Amino acid sequence: MKSRILVAVIWVPVLLYIVLAGPPVLMALALVLLAGIGGFELQDCVSGKKQRGLSWLSGVCAALTVNWYYYTPDVIESFFLLELLIFFGYAIFRGGEIKFHQIMAGLFGSIAIGYSFSAFLRLEASGIHRAYLLLPFILSFACDTFAFFAGLTLGKHKLAPKVSPKKTVEGSVGGLAGNVVCGLLFVWVMDRWFGGSVVSYGPMVLLALACGAVAQLGDLSFSLIKREFGIKDYGKLFLAHGGVLDRFDSVLFVAPLVEIILSVL
Repeated sequence: MKSRILVAVIWVPVLLYIVLAGPPVLMALALVLLAGIGGFELQDCVSGKKQRGLSWLSGVCAALTVNWYYYTPDVIESFFLLELLIFFGYAIFRGGEIKFHQIMAGLFGSIAIGYSFSAFLRLEASGIHRAYLLLPFILSFACDTFAFFAGLTLGKHKLAPKVSPKKTVEGSVGGLAGNVVCGLLFVWVMDRWFGGSVVSYGPMVLLALACGAVAQLGDLSFSLIKREFGIKDYGKLFLAHGGVLDRFDSVLFVAPLVEIILSVL
């Protein structure tokens, strides 16, 4: 718990500055870095240290996906095709040493992780108030935090014991409730100090519940991958929080959803 608090004290102010006050290029650089580390971590989980070259390739491609979105979003499909050619070309060059599941991990890490992190760039480019870029974090971290404490104090019924043994149904419900509370608080703050919210209280309840469900799906999805390959954490960047994929697994699922819903609203 001390390690978790220390990480929060250090990184939350950094996150707030980058999202709310930093120049757009700083946010883009941070997203490039996070995507690159995430792509590396995923491939390292799947392939192990014997294929560090493939891990670096996955990380670079994930970082370039965000970079490509920042500079030339209109031709991102061409870059996805290029990544497909790169990974299969690398596998052929290595003479069958690279297996199909490693290729898929590289493609998922570079395309999906890069795409999810780039959702923040698309939100920022839409002209919406930059405070809304915090929503994917709020509606992911709040769900995770409330689920943790609800499960710790009330948890009795296992949610997905073969995937994540410590998660409970009570914790899941607590996470959804916490998301709704934090979502409504966000609307209140925007109405009171930032000239009004583009999302009213009613739609925010639905958005918070949807993001809470998707956040838990993202958490369990990356836990499923870790369990399959027998690792505890993807990395150690955030100490007790693990690596990028341990800390941002829910955000990767929630950010595109928030982008889609806000674009509709």
